[in-house]
Amino acid sequence: MSCSSRETSCADSPRGLSGVMGGEKKLSGGDKRLMNVRYWSLFVGKLALSGAVSDGLLRLIDSYWSSPLWFFGNVRAPRFGLDLVYTSVVGVWFLISAGLLYLCVLDQRYRCRVCLRRLRMPIETGSWSRMLLVGRPRIEYICPYGHGTLKEEELHLSGADNEWTESGDMWDELCAASKDAEPRR
Repeated sequence: MSCSSRETSCADSPRGLSGVMGGEKKLSGGDKRLMNVRYWSLFVGKLALSGAVSDGLLRLIDSYWSSPLWFFGNVRAPRFGLDLVYTSVVGVWFLISAGLLYLCVLDQRYRCRVCLRRLRMPIETGSWSRMLLVGRPRIEYICPYGHGTLKEEELHLSGADNEWTESGDMWDELCAASKDAEPRR
């Protein structure tokens, strides 16, 4: 729904007149902290779920093997270093657990910081051949609801090369553009 069409006005927008008149409150510091808490709570929840799955797999593996080996009466030896099949299965379990951790981090990396939806529409910007004019190549992902963009370097040289940029209010920008236009005759 465009604010500049004949049938609709900014008052008919989903935000109504309160968005145009400024009656709706902007995000304060507390609301931003709440969004930050939601973002990291999702990450902690995914880590807890993958940890529970990993722990369940390890308990399932341990239930298939008999009790630990006994040496010289009361000395129990761990099965991990002495039984080749058990050691191999635990090695595969470790790889699966590391893969689950990697998937949690990778999924969280490409989520919107506001609505927690997956970021979409990767756009490549910059060029290696025109690096001085345009800049180094980057990949930009945008939130499908217009909350912001994630700019990621194409070449990862350091750990902190992702930049999240929050967008302004989309409806205010659209309605401001329609107010500046000439009236139709």
